[in-house]
Amino acid sequence: QVQLVESGGGLVQAGGSLRLSCAASGRTFSIYGMGWFRQAPGKEREFVAAIRWSDGANTYYADSVKGRFTISRDNAKNTLYLQMNSLKPEDTAVYYCAADRQFPIASGDEYDYWGQGTQVTVSS
Repeated sequence: QVQLVESGGGLVQAGGSLRLSCAASGRTFSIYGMGWFRQAPGKEREFVAAIRWSDGANTYYADSVKGRFTISRDNAKNTLYLQMNSLKPEDTAVYYCAADRQFPIASGDEYDYWGQGTQVTVSS
């Protein structure tokens, strides 16, 4: 089993920045891919970004965040990050990190492990 705990959410004005963290524990050696997803009120969960955990060599982004968000990881700390810049009100959502023994990238239903989520609110 892998446990994931997100942190770093909060309230920020449009144009501001936040960095989300996701601390992984448990059988972290089994992780191959990790991702960030978000869900706004009344909307379906959507893919944000994904990274190959072992070396960070492959990263993927949703078009809506490309150029503004950066996914990264620190294997020594077993921590996944999401640096979010130039935030917009439409980025408001609960953000979740997810991990898997394979690399489902944007296919949220295929991820095995999920965190509890952290709220990000962007005011206009």
